[in-house]
Amino acid sequence: MLRILCLVLCGLLTHTRADPGALLRLGMDIMNHEVQSAMDESHILEKMAAEAGKKRPGVKPIKGITDMKVKDVKLPVITLSFTPGVGIFQCVSTGMTITGKSFIGKNMEITVVLNITATNRLLQDEETGLPVFKSEGCEVILGSVKTNLPSNMMPNVINKFLDSTLHKILPGLMCPAIDAVLVYVNKKWANLNDAMPIGQMGTVKYVLTSIPTTTANYIQVDFSPVVQQPKGNTIKLADTREAHEFPDDYAEGSSQLLLSAAFLTAELALLQKSFDVNIQDKMIGELPPQTTNTLAGFIPKVAEAYPKSKPLMTQIRINKPSKVTMKAGKSLLHFHGTLEMFAAQRRGKAPASLFLLEAHFNLKIQYSVREDRLQMTTSLDRLLSLSRKSSSIGSFDEKELTGFITDFLQEAYIPAVNDVLQVGLPLPDFLDMNYNLAELNIVENALVLDLKLG
Repeated sequence: MLRILCLVLCGLLTHTRADPGALLRLGMDIMNHEVQSAMDESHILEKMAAEAGKKRPGVKPIKGITDMKVKDVKLPVITLSFTPGVGIFQCVSTGMTITGKSFIGKNMEITVVLNITATNRLLQDEETGLPVFKSEGCEVILGSVKTNLPSNMMPNVINKFLDSTLHKILPGLMCPAIDAVLVYVNKKWANLNDAMPIGQMGTVKYVLTSIPTTTANYIQVDFSPVVQQPKGNTIKLADTREAHEFPDDYAEGSSQLLLSAAFLTAELALLQKSFDVNIQDKMIGELPPQTTNTLAGFIPKVAEAYPKSKPLMTQIRINKPSKVTMKAGKSLLHFHGTLEMFAAQRRGKAPASLFLLEAHFNLKIQYSVREDRLQMTTSLDRLLSLSRKSSSIGSFDEKELTGFITDFLQEAYIPAVNDVLQVGLPLPDFLDMNYNLAELNIVENALVLDLKLG
């Protein structure tokens, strides 16, 4: 009995566990760029220096120095390293000159070189569900100190004064700079949870599966994307029970985004109805005229039913959900549907159905990125099967139509599919990422974008 209960519980746990539809791996390349950009954009050290001499409510003046000011702040050098299970360890190396009136009544200058260190813990905000960095354990470590105070005059007193003064000034002056930089970085996650449109057919939202994890080499963010139709119905991702992993051949410290085939399939489900088309042009690309005379060359019975040539109209309906599959280097879009051909009639009369075929065909997908959206362009890979479902012109061997239908799909239907796909699929909006520079690779059951900095 206990064994049966265990099997049931394990089965339930396995069933409810969903592999993330998208994975983001942030290497040190992007994190260095983002923290340095935040430091530059915020001008935080200069702002802290400007505030240093101002009186602040609740803050006591430092004994032994008056009219304090900070100047000549050096351009900071930032060093980051990943702390597994925690986040990022940050060290900011900089320098500055502190001026004021000393306790001996003379103008004083203290030039310091220092390191500010802190651990930036990566968490998930309870309210928004967004990633957020929070600094812990900020310390200021002095590298060197120079002053214009006479060292030969009571050196012990001078050294004690410098030590006391700097330990009072620097932590309160510099540690808030770390917090301020993280505010800038955290703001760049703010749009991640926003629902992004796929044309007028629905939206996709990248929702964190769990708290991001930090290893010695990268931060990994797992997403459970929410794909919704306009009326709010959610399209569930297929449970493939396959764990998605990044290939091992990417450069150390680089960053990648992985999109599963199941996720792309769910997004394309929003466009399902748009893949149904009616084609009634007589001349299409390199095809022969779309008339009953042309069709009679493959099915002689058409000429018996229509001695006088009539224009053709073709109706394609995709009646099963399309599916994206991926093998290394190749991605296919599978279509199952019907193809019905009609002969046009005189004005006022409905076209007459000639036959209805069931078809299964694959399209080869080429991926690219434009305007930070994933673009898909297709071409016909193979017409896998063709079977007759009904016919008004009697029985015929549908295999005789294989070449005709193959050419028709490539010349007439594929352009219509590509027009639909031009809407593009949204990519996660985080850290002002520019996806247009990414290199795309098709791997087993997933598409990987190797992210590049401009």
